[in-house]
Amino acid sequence: MGLLDGKVAIVTGAGRGIGREHALLLAKEGADVMVNDLGGDGRGEGHDLTPAQEVAEEVRALGVRAAVNGANVADWKAAEELVAQTVDTFGRLDILVNNAGILRDRMTFNMSEEEFDAVVAVVLKGSFGPSRHAAAYWKDLNKKTGELVNGVIVNTSSEAGLYGNFGQANYGSAKMGIAALTITMARDLERIGVRSNAVAPAAQTRLLATITGDQEAPPPGTYDPRGPHQISPLVVWLCTDLAKDVNGQVFAVNGRRIQVVQGWHPVTQIDADGKDWSIDRIESLRGELFKDRDTGIPEFMPKL
Repeated sequence: MGLLDGKVAIVTGAGRGIGREHALLLAKEGADVMVNDLGGDGRGEGHDLTPAQEVAEEVRALGVRAAVNGANVADWKAAEELVAQTVDTFGRLDILVNNAGILRDRMTFNMSEEEFDAVVAVVLKGSFGPSRHAAAYWKDLNKKTGELVNGVIVNTSSEAGLYGNFGQANYGSAKMGIAALTITMARDLERIGVRSNAVAPAAQTRLLATITGDQEAPPPGTYDPRGPHQISPLVVWLCTDLAKDVNGQVFAVNGRRIQVVQGWHPVTQIDADGKDWSIDRIESLRGELFKDRDTGIPEFMPKL
């Protein structure tokens, strides 16, 4: 008996790396899986269904059902059709794991409009589109049955988004946006029985190598804290009823640790005390505002 017997999941970007590991572990726990992957390169260019088809075969070998969808999740209509195909194929939808992403790294002063828009479209809009259409399906189901639907969304942020990274103004902006999107959707959808959480993984994949550094992997069969398989247990745990009370959370995760991370919050404060702000007044209070804090760029994300 698996923890997800009878459930149906969509995993976007499931043809390789972390997404593939998500699909396989969901299947091991009994879920049928819609394997979505455009099959492009790391920049999002090209189209090849082969990786998704290969993962679908691996899923079926685990004794559950699988189907393939090659849609670009940045396309609004295609995202809607992805949800519809899943419901038509399997009769239901319980879990959505938004994992698709691309990189087009460039320093801020060299980044083009197209490079910025392409990454934000796939990473951020490509998470919202499937979520929006899945939410509409769940809302209709809730209205028909009058019962909470027990749906799950797991989004994929990044430590590059939470902490910032060189040359990733597009990717970092989109990934930070996913953290905010996750919390907003948790507020919106809790009333119909859908919970929304996010993970910010650090693992050695063709995309994340630009963040963690291109280091040689340990020999097969040995402990690998950088392996993409280290991310999926948390994701799948969030999809099970074991985590039914977990909602609106963001987790940083790699093979060495899992952290609950939270967003912007006040660390110091100065008060107006009934007086208008002025440049001179702010300058006179800067010692209270920073309180021995470094006024430069915050420390970069923790290393693996």
